[in-house]
Amino acid sequence: MKRLLLAFLALIVTPLLLALGNDDPKRTAVAGKCMTCHKEKHPGIYRQWYVSEHAKHNVTCLDCHQAQAGDKDGFKHYGAQIATLVTPKDCGRCHKKEFEQVNSSYHAKAGKILESKDAYLAHAAGGQPVAIAGCESCHGTKVVIDPKSPNKLARKSWPNSGIGRINPDGSNGSCTACHARHQFDKAQARRPEACAKCHLGPDHPQKEIYDESKHGNAFYSHVAEMNLKSDRWVAGQDYFAAPTCATCHMSATRKQKITHDVGQRISWTLRPPVSKMKADYVRKRNNMKETCSACHSKYTVDGHYYQYDGVVQLYNNKFAKPAGEIMALLKKKGLLKNKAGFGNKVEWTYWEIWHHEGRRARHGASMMGPDYTWWHGIYEVAQHFYFKFLPEVRKYKDAEVNALVEKHLNSPMHSWLKRPTPEIKADIRSGKLQKIYKDLYKPGE
Repeated sequence: MKRLLLAFLALIVTPLLLALGNDDPKRTAVAGKCMTCHKEKHPGIYRQWYVSEHAKHNVTCLDCHQAQAGDKDGFKHYGAQIATLVTPKDCGRCHKKEFEQVNSSYHAKAGKILESKDAYLAHAAGGQPVAIAGCESCHGTKVVIDPKSPNKLARKSWPNSGIGRINPDGSNGSCTACHARHQFDKAQARRPEACAKCHLGPDHPQKEIYDESKHGNAFYSHVAEMNLKSDRWVAGQDYFAAPTCATCHMSATRKQKITHDVGQRISWTLRPPVSKMKADYVRKRNNMKETCSACHSKYTVDGHYYQYDGVVQLYNNKFAKPAGEIMALLKKKGLLKNKAGFGNKVEWTYWEIWHHEGRRARHGASMMGPDYTWWHGIYEVAQHFYFKFLPEVRKYKDAEVNALVEKHLNSPMHSWLKRPTPEIKADIRSGKLQKIYKDLYKPGE
């Protein structure tokens, strides 16, 4: 019956909204004007809203876009005080728990990239236009108020649905980064494509890794069996064909409630030059293991983590820590002091070792993407480390720096460079070479 009433909303505004339970005739009339006008001017927006859960529960444009008199981004619009920008704090009026979880998550902190080396590179080597349309489109921008703008928002910061957007009301993030307006479809948010706007590319290719994995293959082969529109969505019970990003990182399991804090099942931090275990990593790893257990045995899950830990520790100890120590010594000795950041080859090469290839290798291992673990990962880390980074470092011809390089190359992990190939192959066949890495197969820091 509500569907039928809403269908006539654009023509018979006030009586029908009153019948739907709104006891403020003035507010009801204004809300009706919103829908009547937008149905004509922006039919796509109207129809997205019309089929949404919001429409089914009589949540109108004004409920989300209402603003108070003192709001920085508020303005008068056809008799209503509204704001174009809908923030997590606004959504939190109805979705309190979800707002609190998002606010404490890594997603909400993504806007901090504005002060990072990533942003420096985009602004300096690129330029502001690419930083706005590129980095800030995913990470979020600081929304700037422009009193002269019709909607009070400066064009350089709006539109923006970055996951860590810094909003004028003090909140961080944008719910529409995952729940695209104005339908806010849960099925869309559960698909891997929902994460693909940001989680892909040379430095964090999670979407591509997922696509090549067995998980991605199973999803695309059996998407019709995923029951994506179900209200309850528990792996192994409401669907079983495959997991998606949401399955592993957010959705309810047999023992865990749904969470919008995406860090609650992640035990390693894979972003920085050297990976470390996160705070409370045992609990977080057990959370993910329980998620995996819907479809995999304990032995399989433990085996995956054994192999995953080995790759992360290999990257850390063989390449990341030595390269980091060398870079620290170069800076300490002032050998880079007359150059702007990234104004020399060695800094670019080091950046790509950890920020691109190193991340790809770690993410590939975490999500069972073998091609990204090796060919797009450790293979390129090794190539850059041995034949780009170290030769650039040696060009400084500093005795202390060269001594540090030799110290690291004398490690058994790098000894292959100084030995005949037949000997190395013999050690591979006998298992002797593998013994060098036996201590890497355990969590560590």
